[in-house]
Amino acid sequence: MPYIPLNEELPGITGLLDYRKDTALPIRQLTQILLRGESTLSEAEREMIASIVSYGNECRFCTAAHTAATDRLLGEVETSQKVKTDIMTSPVSQKMKSLLIIASAVQVSGKNVTPEMIDQAKKNGATDREIHDTVLIAALFSLYNRYVDGLASVTPPDSAFYDRLANILVKNGYLPSENRYAGLTTSD
Repeated sequence: MPYIPLNEELPGITGLLDYRKDTALPIRQLTQILLRGESTLSEAEREMIASIVSYGNECRFCTAAHTAATDRLLGEVETSQKVKTDIMTSPVSQKMKSLLIIASAVQVSGKNVTPEMIDQAKKNGATDREIHDTVLIAALFSLYNRYVDGLASVTPPDSAFYDRLANILVKNGYLPSENRYAGLTTSD
């Protein structure tokens, strides 16, 4: 049960963003830029960063939502599951493995990122901007994870809910819109 009154039809981050639209807007805009804006990293790769950070932070809502978005963008479910269990043997590029290692370090503490991690990412082809955006996505999702769990937001157990949410995120991105969550309920 959430620690503050939230719209029961909007679990997880959706209810929190609805609760304070004024604070939601800037973080939604940042999320849109980072996950859907111009980048040499694919949308799936950026969602994967969000999901691995959320997984490391044990935020069930964000892990499920961004894993579902990753899966939808990739068109399969195996890669995101393998990345969460063992980055080094997962079926992603060496560059992506390096970036996911950096994201995982940021998830614990920004000070856990080492010069060796950065050097390895660059050796594997990561650009300065890709490294920057990886760190910022990891920091942003650590904020989101703490926001969701710190207010005990509702986490639906039904995977179909996250499939519906992923469809909205992939199709519409992260910016607010009228009827944004139409069709997204926990009772379906």
